[in-house]
Amino acid sequence: MDTTAVTTTAQAPGPTRPGLKPNALGALGILFFVLSAQAPLTGIAGAVPIAVAIGNGPGTPAAYAIAGLIVLLFSVGFVAMGRYVVDAGAFYTYIGKGLGRTTGTGSAGVALLAYSTIQGSMYGLYGSVVSGLFDQFAGVSVPWWAAALVTMAVVQVLGAVGIELGAKVLGVFVLAEFSILLAFGLVTFFKGGGPEGLAPAESFSVSAALDGAPGVALVFALASMIGFEATAIYGEEAREPRKTMPRATYLAVAVITAFFAFTSWMLISAYGASNSGAAAGKALESGDSTAFVFAPVADLFGGWTNDVLPFLLATSLFAGILAFHNSANRYFYSLSRDGLLPRRLSSLNRRQSPWVAGAAQTTTAALLVVPFALAGKDPVLTLFSWFSGIAVLSITLLYFLTSLSVVVFFRRERLDTRPWNTLIAPLLGAAGIAGAIWLILVNFTTLIGGDSATATWLAVTVPTVLVLCVGLSRLPYARRAAAVRAAADGTPAHAPAADV
Repeated sequence: MDTTAVTTTAQAPGPTRPGLKPNALGALGILFFVLSAQAPLTGIAGAVPIAVAIGNGPGTPAAYAIAGLIVLLFSVGFVAMGRYVVDAGAFYTYIGKGLGRTTGTGSAGVALLAYSTIQGSMYGLYGSVVSGLFDQFAGVSVPWWAAALVTMAVVQVLGAVGIELGAKVLGVFVLAEFSILLAFGLVTFFKGGGPEGLAPAESFSVSAALDGAPGVALVFALASMIGFEATAIYGEEAREPRKTMPRATYLAVAVITAFFAFTSWMLISAYGASNSGAAAGKALESGDSTAFVFAPVADLFGGWTNDVLPFLLATSLFAGILAFHNSANRYFYSLSRDGLLPRRLSSLNRRQSPWVAGAAQTTTAALLVVPFALAGKDPVLTLFSWFSGIAVLSITLLYFLTSLSVVVFFRRERLDTRPWNTLIAPLLGAAGIAGAIWLILVNFTTLIGGDSATATWLAVTVPTVLVLCVGLSRLPYARRAAAVRAAADGTPAHAPAADV
């Protein structure tokens, strides 16, 4: 039996350290949560038309491949850390182990900001889509915010009844949206592509990757990757986490990268590489970017898909909302368990689900959504666009800090001496992510679809939260909480734990 130990900051559940339900998820269950967070149809229908129109045109698939490579490099160190640290706090715990509890606590605030804003943004788009479906198919006018608030209640219930049910619900939705897009891609591929053939060189060559505004395309490609890191969040609830977490992480990165690169390539092929940019631009000008995706699917399979795809878009968004709800409430739970938030938030119900933390997360979502409703703002142009930008910037900052933490952690503890896994790949990943952060900031106005003044104050939100939470971690209460956490863990970060 392997004696390499997994150090879990949740190894000692009890009166002071409650534990989530163990052995509840396998690699596929975690994968469904990750893919749901990606909201594949939302990512394809929302990001690809913009990347093609104002990014690098037919070279967009190459941008997804490059984004996948950056994420893969990050994942090597991320997985290495996951062999020794298992905690629902994920980024917060990983960064704290390497860069110190103060930085870890600051990153926890950024993580909560990221997951709360991405969920809030998805409620904006979801509400708009559902409102349109009621109007189109039932002739009933339903305000977007009403659809969002009702869905918050449903998500709260699903999050409270147990992680296994959530995985099953998400599995159905993910398979549905994946199936139709994958079927479109495969049929197009085996037919030999569209009017100009498959033309792989037009999408994957170096010249194609560098054409136009590749930075814009890369930003949207990276945005589509957000959520794969949830594999670590569910480590406490995984079966054999030392095996399940690496499998789920690498599988998620591979599936996400291949899916987005292949599907975007087939969409471009369906239009013809030379015509794809104009077609995407026309869809954006019409105010319905989804037409760039839905039209060729309907041409291939028939007009019935025009009725089905909007419903799949709604379920795609719902799946993403539920996945991010589960991610965010586990951060609330972990911070509460460590004494940094009110103890009540770490309460578990009889299904060992963090229902109080879930209620806090649902309340946060409502507080983010309701002001936009009261102000009469467009939910897509403001709520969705603005909060998506904040979330992308927040998550990439966490990726960068985690990569640095991996290097520091293994240089200090010497638990894993493999250079590629603990030094070279993390540093390469950190360099790629640093470049991505620069591109995000340069293109932030485009990313949020607003003006430069709005982009500035939205971007400043992220470092402000980081600095504020770092400051809070220096208060006496937070210092006492850190001592409580260390005592509850019972062992230092490098000590061996039970073999899993």
